[in-house]
Amino acid sequence: MPKIMLLEDDRDMYSLLSTLLELEGYEVIQAGEMEGIQTVEDMIRLVRQESPTLVLMDVYMDQIDGFELLHALRQEPELSQMHILMSSGIDFSERAKREGADGFLLKPYMPEELIQRVRAVLAEGSSIT
Repeated sequence: MPKIMLLEDDRDMYSLLSTLLELEGYEVIQAGEMEGIQTVEDMIRLVRQESPTLVLMDVYMDQIDGFELLHALRQEPELSQMHILMSSGIDFSERAKREGADGFLLKPYMPEELIQRVRAVLAEGSSIT
């Protein structure tokens, strides 16, 4: 069963995404509130420790810039091939593609779109649209 780490600082959004992904049979790693996570280095340690199949992350988080984290993950040899799907209310799809994300979701999105994109990223490794 693929493990998905949610990096989302909006508690309501985190709860909805977590429930949706669990209903689809994915194991969701509890990183939603990110307590104690203050830096990109803290997040890298958490990702390394949990070893998710896919990271679904918001571009804008309270303590961490999603693009900075994306860049850092891609620089880590043992994490560089991890699937990363980014999300934001601003269309960063081109930047996400350019900087190495496997996909991008523009908020708000429908649950079916999320599940479809997660499946595509896990199956093909890349599905930027």
